[in-house]
Amino acid sequence: MNWFHALLFGLVEGITEFLPISSTGHLMLTAQVLGLGQSEFIKSFEITIQLGAILAVVCLYWRSLFLNFEALKRVMAAFIPTAILGFAFYKIIKTFLMAGDRVVLGSLFLGGLFLIFFEWLHKEKKEALEDFSKLSYGKAALIGVFQSLAMIPGVSRAAATIVGGLSLGMKRKTVVEFSFLLAVPTMLAAAGFDLLKNGASFNPNQWVFLSVGFLASFVVAILAVKLFVRFVQRRSLMLFGVYRVIVALLFWFIL
Repeated sequence: MNWFHALLFGLVEGITEFLPISSTGHLMLTAQVLGLGQSEFIKSFEITIQLGAILAVVCLYWRSLFLNFEALKRVMAAFIPTAILGFAFYKIIKTFLMAGDRVVLGSLFLGGLFLIFFEWLHKEKKEALEDFSKLSYGKAALIGVFQSLAMIPGVSRAAATIVGGLSLGMKRKTVVEFSFLLAVPTMLAAAGFDLLKNGASFNPNQWVFLSVGFLASFVVAILAVKLFVRFVQRRSLMLFGVYRVIVALLFWFIL
């Protein structure tokens, strides 16, 4: 890895983290295109630079995170299932699911088809929940179960939580913002746990590359979050489903 690679990874992460297209899947495909493969450092790098995008959410939604206690309790209720399942399957995820591109491409393709058909069938009701601080704890936990599906590279954490929230009767903008907030404890835990296990093995240059990727993802994610919120207020996610299918097919034939 070099400076250019680190910067490119950061740009890809910042753009894709909160879109329903799988940031981890895109980072893995980026590594493949650059000929970097999936070394232990690259796997850790792909996880930890997501902290930059998470910091962007903290900066944009700090009131909901630190001042709205009711909203924070719902976020933590949704985080618990993911934390339990993520800890239990950490070794399987990193050893097997992040080892190659077939899982990513299959998840992108099938997830894209699902997103297309879901948006085609889904109709938002007038009484849909507009304030996620009033979400029941049971439904919040269920959204966390949906989010845990994103442990499979290519599924997309954002897509899983948004589909889960829409299915449970939340307004589109509401569940998107809830997905942003839920990413904070989820990715803090994932990156923190990975750094705890592997950080001591990084050399000084690798820490510099992590810093470059972190800063790039932070700057780009701020813009991506704002644009995505505007997008979902006017359009469905079907376009992202089509994009996922095209990318999966394109890379399948290339790789």
